[in-house]
This record gives sequence, C-alpha cells and structure tokens, in this order.
Amino acid sequence: MTVVETYEPTGTLKSVADGVWIADGSVIEFGYFGLKFPFPTRMTIVQLADGGLWVHSPTELSPSLKNEVDALGRVRYLIAPNRLHYWWVEKWVAAYPDAVTYAAPGVQEQARDNGRFADYNADLAADGEYPWSGELEMLLVPGSYLTEAVFFHDATRTLVITDLIQNYEREKIASPFFRFMTRLSGAADPDGKMPVDLRSTFFFYREQMTEAVRTMISWRPRRIIIAHGRWYEENAMTELKRAFRWLPGISR
Repeated sequence: MTVVETYEPTGTLKSVADGVWIADGSVIEFGYFGLKFPFPTRMTIVQLADGGLWVHSPTELSPSLKNEVDALGRVRYLIAPNRLHYWWVEKWVAAYPDAVTYAAPGVQEQARDNGRFADYNADLAADGEYPWSGELEMLLVPGSYLTEAVFFHDATRTLVITDLIQNYEREKIASPFFRFMTRLSGAADPDGKMPVDLRSTFFFYREQMTEAVRTMISWRPRRIIIAHGRWYEENAMTELKRAFRWLPGISR
C-alpha cells in the first residue's frame, strides 16, 4: 500500500512562471522516534538572466528529467537549503561536474555523517554575495536544529521555502496513523504550518524568525513553493501570515 501519494507526474518539469519550474520527486523517509515518516519531495529550478540554471533542493535525477533540464540550459548552481535537503546532490554533481554547489549551515556535517556528498564549494552566509544576487534574494533563518536558506525570485515574485512550511493533503495520505500525526503536528492542509516538533527547535530564535517572516512579507510574494505537500499558487501574503501566526507579532 502506498502510504503517501506523490504529486504526479513525478520526475518531470512543471512550469510555475516565466523562467521558474518545479519537479515533484519520489517519497523519502525520515526517521523520527524510531519511526520512518514519508515525505513527498519537490525541487525548484530558476533560469537566471544569463541562461544558467539555479537548482534548489534537487530531487532524484532520472535520465528523462536530465534531458528536460538540459533542454532548458546549463546547470550552474546546486543549492542544499538546509541540513535535511541534500540527499540527491551527489548525483547531480556527477551529472553536472561544472556546477557550483552551495550548502546552508550544517549541511556538510550532516551529509558527511550519512556518507553522502559533502564537498560543497561554499557555505551560504547571510552577508555573502552570490552570482544570482540581484535576481534572487536570500535570507538565512537560524534555529537550534537547522538553519534554512529562503529565496525570493524578484521577477516572478516567487518565494521558495523548504521546511519552514509543510502542507500535507489528507487525501494523499493512506495511513490513518500518518493522517493523525500530520494533523497533530499542525502541518495538515489547508492550515499547513511548520510542524510543532520542528517549531520547538526555533524556540530561542523566535525574534530572528519573526524578523525573517516580516522580511518575507515585505517582499510581497505572489506564490510560495514548498518542498513537502501542496504549494501555494496564489494568495502568498495571506498564507505567510496564516502559517506563521504562532510567532509573536505575526497576525493573520
């Protein structure tokens, strides 16, 4: 029995806006309290002004997906946005050895501990200058367990978030247990948020998180792409305020 349904078709590019695509991937399992929880995956690709491709949280690279990506342009940058989103970077590096890899704080250590790719070219830093600066805004959101790099594509007003919002649809979860846990965690559609377990790791960083959310709101995004669950094709400002209303100073 399929525990969690993926967002079909998987392993193929889907247009989001001019120069922005997503690819829904397979389900990956993450261990927690001795259990394995299933997570559908999603990556984002942005074509920069020079034609190069910026790839965020790469999913599994099949031959057919590689052909689609190659038809768009040259893969220039591979982004691991937090310590949980690096799993398939190794295969992308093998396929695109000239691409420059960037990792959020904590990624390289986590990847090395799990015997995965860890030789990133550079760590993402809050005060860094990057080849995509001017086209993509970047914000580092610090926490005790993970620090996540959030991105905003100005031309299309697309906000790209990884784990700070999760939004699982009940009808895609076959297991009653996982449906219950998703609802209990606060990550169930239509009120998907950061799950309470992850939220607790930002307890001592609430001021920084609040400031980060205010910055995201100030960007005035049109849409929000997330890695897990239904993403938000519209009403991004409303969804941001709703999803982060648990923070002091953020109201719907």
